[in-house]
Amino acid sequence: MPMTLRGARVVLRPTVPSDVPSLAAIRATPEVYARWQGGEDLVAAVREDLADPGAERWTIEDEGAVIGLIQWSAEADPDYRHASIDIYLDPAVHGRGLGTDAVRTLARHLIADHGHHRIVIDPAADNTAAIRCYGKVGFRPVGVMRSYERGPDGTWHDGLLMDLLAEELTP
Repeated sequence: MPMTLRGARVVLRPTVPSDVPSLAAIRATPEVYARWQGGEDLVAAVREDLADPGAERWTIEDEGAVIGLIQWSAEADPDYRHASIDIYLDPAVHGRGLGTDAVRTLARHLIADHGHHRIVIDPAADNTAAIRCYGKVGFRPVGVMRSYERGPDGTWHDGLLMDLLAEELTP
């Protein structure tokens, strides 16, 4: 089970079953649903995500309130070893630096406690707010992945691969 991580403003704590309704409500917001989807039953979708052993997940809290989820997974092949991060936040807290704090906190943990030298993240190419957030942490664009992800409308959308080397993490 992951440990609790503390950022400058946010707390990342292990996600527990009682978080599911709050996380499903956040996933149901149009801004988050457009990026994360999940079908008609978002409670079931969040539970299914939490049951997937391929990633470690934390609930993001600000002043004790659940504001989102952040997760990471790793490429285990030693010749390609790296970590990847995914995050969603309640749109009601966008623009306050909480996403930047959460991503920086997890990146610091992945570098210091797991020994990762490289971390990747892959926002939608048109998600300028997310790209700006990740850039503040030190992530740099690598390239556009064309027709990378199918959106809720059934059409394919581009993604932007970004990476961060350990020495590029901003304080």
